[in-house]
Amino acid sequence: MTPVHFSFSSAFMLGLTGLAFHRTHLLSALLCLEGMMLSLFVGLSLWALQLDSTSFSTAPMLLLAFSACEASAGLGLLVATARTHGSDRLQSLNLLQC
Repeated sequence: MTPVHFSFSSAFMLGLTGLAFHRTHLLSALLCLEGMMLSLFVGLSLWALQLDSTSFSTAPMLLLAFSACEASAGLGLLVATARTHGSDRLQSLNLLQC
């Protein structure tokens, strides 16, 4: 495994462990998701460059577009949660009250 592949796979794993273990605020969960998507984007871009194929060149842009949509939906949910519940703490959210 090259150092470049190791760094992007470790960045993804750090985002995943941050998402799994540090779940106090919704904003920190969204930041971990964005870190994971950024590492996936860079890894997919490097993979498309290594293959030197034009058919894989659109995949990183599609992933980046879906990541932007996910980020906007997450920020919209963060604002709605902060307005209705008063904070973005995940312990104050209950699915049975919705």
